[in-house]
Amino acid sequence: MDIVLIGGLWLDGSAWDEVVPELRALGHRPVPVALPGQGDGSASATLDDQAAAVLAAVDAARGRPMVVGHSAACTLAWLAADARPEQVAKVVLVGGFPAGDGDRYADFFEVEDGAMPFPGWGPFEGPDSADLDEEARLRFSAAAIPVPEGVSKGVVRLTDERRWDVPVVLVCPEYTPAQAQEWLDAGDLPELARAKHVDLVDIDSGHWPMMTRPAELARLLAEAAAETGS
Repeated sequence: MDIVLIGGLWLDGSAWDEVVPELRALGHRPVPVALPGQGDGSASATLDDQAAAVLAAVDAARGRPMVVGHSAACTLAWLAADARPEQVAKVVLVGGFPAGDGDRYADFFEVEDGAMPFPGWGPFEGPDSADLDEEARLRFSAAAIPVPEGVSKGVVRLTDERRWDVPVVLVCPEYTPAQAQEWLDAGDLPELARAKHVDLVDIDSGHWPMMTRPAELARLLAEAAAETGS
């Protein structure tokens, strides 16, 4: 199965480098997406540009692909489901949840010179980064790509209610499936509360399991793909 992989903020396609061979070994075709503005040097990229790159990968897939979004890019995966509800076989959300229509994509941190740089580890102390040693943190910080303001402050537009028919898997890294279920039950995740098929799976990691638990993440993705029937 084609598995479209979308990294979160500050990441380029190399974030999936350790997951890709694991997925191939399990019989799948991983497709890391090169997001405009995150690795190509473009400072003027917009959220629409990134969504278009994801849709290009979906449209180029063999058969109906599974689309995987990490962190903020869970919204990009959800935008793909909204734009291609009959083509996307399943959406997997790793460590994040989709924004709703009219929300800003990822207006989380200060913008400097037209881009949102990695803010350092302060906001991610605790479960988010507990499995990253000092060397891994230094590598991450050095490679982190400031996200163009046109992406981080882009407005999410969702138009097709058939997105709620697309099966969803929530991969829960720095929080538990029980916590995610509580947020669903409390109405804190309105897009997912209306989804008709939501499965929650656990992974014992911090916020970046593609870096710290790549084999385990690949196994969970392969299991999700096997359950699509595609």
